[in-house]
Amino acid sequence: MKYIHTDEAPAAIGPYSQAIVHNGIAYLSGQIPLKTDGSLVSGGIQEQCEQVFANLAAVLEASSSSFSQVIKATVFLADMDDFVAINEIYAKYFADHKPARAAVAVKTLPKNVKVEIECIAAIN
Repeated sequence: MKYIHTDEAPAAIGPYSQAIVHNGIAYLSGQIPLKTDGSLVSGGIQEQCEQVFANLAAVLEASSSSFSQVIKATVFLADMDDFVAINEIYAKYFADHKPARAAVAVKTLPKNVKVEIECIAAIN
């Protein structure tokens, strides 16, 4: 088992790793729209979602993986009314490759953000 950390994504805000690699699979913790310095990105759902994908990209790369190797993604939304906007951005990162996915509305997310995404990916 290998613990993954990259300075290209925000540090964990709790007692967990950015990702764990085990038996050829990367298990990424949920990413929220924090910049690498730990500050929250400004803007609405589109800006928050783009930051989440930037963070996921960095952790996937540090895990020797990529969006094209994601097996499963879970999207947590503070407001299901943002579902269409998130799908538009999500589709940019998963244009041809369509991993399994769940989208769940939750009451609140850490730091009161609008979106959090976690994923599981194969590694190179």
